[in-house]
Amino acid sequence: MAIQDAVSNWEQLLETARKNTPARRVKRPGQAPSTAPIPSSLHKLPPDTKAPVLLYRDTNSWCPFCERVWFALEEKEIPFETEFIDLSNKPKWYTDLVPTTLVPGAKIEGKLVYESKDILLALEERFPTPALLPEDSEENAVARQWVEESETNGFRDIAYKFLREKVTDADELAKLQAEFEAKLDELEQTLGKYPGPYFLSNFSLVDILYSPHLDRLAANLPVYRQYHIKGNPRYPRINAWFDALNQRPAYHRVKSDNITNNLLLRRRWGVEPIGNPLPLDPAESEAIQFRAEAAERLSDNREAAIGDILRNSGVQALAVDGDVSAVQEVVDFHLRLLADYLINGNGEPLPGGRTGGKDGNTIDPKIAAIGAITLAYLRNRICAPRDMSAGAATAFRAAADKVLASLY
Repeated sequence: MAIQDAVSNWEQLLETARKNTPARRVKRPGQAPSTAPIPSSLHKLPPDTKAPVLLYRDTNSWCPFCERVWFALEEKEIPFETEFIDLSNKPKWYTDLVPTTLVPGAKIEGKLVYESKDILLALEERFPTPALLPEDSEENAVARQWVEESETNGFRDIAYKFLREKVTDADELAKLQAEFEAKLDELEQTLGKYPGPYFLSNFSLVDILYSPHLDRLAANLPVYRQYHIKGNPRYPRINAWFDALNQRPAYHRVKSDNITNNLLLRRRWGVEPIGNPLPLDPAESEAIQFRAEAAERLSDNREAAIGDILRNSGVQALAVDGDVSAVQEVVDFHLRLLADYLINGNGEPLPGGRTGGKDGNTIDPKIAAIGAITLAYLRNRICAPRDMSAGAATAFRAAADKVLASLY
């Protein structure tokens, strides 16, 4: 049996995956990112009608301030379009348009607004239903005060200083930790001022303003400072808040996964890990809908994925006499194997002989090496939510680990 015939073809894989997930993205050939999420509310627009909001955001979906605006747009079900801005090479038209030159920016029915907090407030004013600020006047005043304080109370500065500062003196690090914990204590107390798990009586802009930063800190601190927010008995209300956020569909559309957050911190800020990565969430890694979404994303975007692997993973070094086509065939096979495992796997590593074909022989060492490089590279290359949702990324990484385990 030829290697390319050992698993289903891409068309079969894509068809099966799409039967098990509603996740769809728009293809953007030759652009970055190569696909883009379809807003959940876009179907509300009448035919040939322009979306009322145009969001300018970063190409890698890493910006926490862009995430805030995206979160609100999804929560309020406002149809919007997205224009991606390469932060390493911002187009002149954008720096001319936005005085700060930063993202996010937005045009709300043609009117330019920038700075995430101001965009959120403008969206609330123009699209008041469903409300993300309380109707009760007294609570509304508190909410608006907390919205302002979220930008001025020093929480972000102190938190990221503790996380990113290259400190070798133990006393200085302990001081930074104490300052950070004092800010977390303040949030813990604030979360207790109204009934329920959110900052106010109901989910609001205050939750949206804090969520991207607390998410990143909860992912980064165990790895880079060996400090845990989640599961920490000192912060029961913050943990209940995380649990409540996790029940919101819009949150799952916009959040990053832990590995994306941790890889970003190392690449962007040069911080070196001192602890182990957080384990993959088994509830997400084995969830059928997330596995199907991951398989759909891989199958639908396979050409871009294969091209990236061939260019950047180092796998071309294993080509014989410069025959890259043979390497590409093996890369393609292992990606199909991964997609097939996401759809049909039972959570256990593949039997050792499966990658060897019908006769069950052990896989050729060179083929195994190409497969291992392919899977290991792509496992840490995918970025949530740029390429797929955080849940799908978790399922993707867990499946790649299981298929990798079958190669050795």
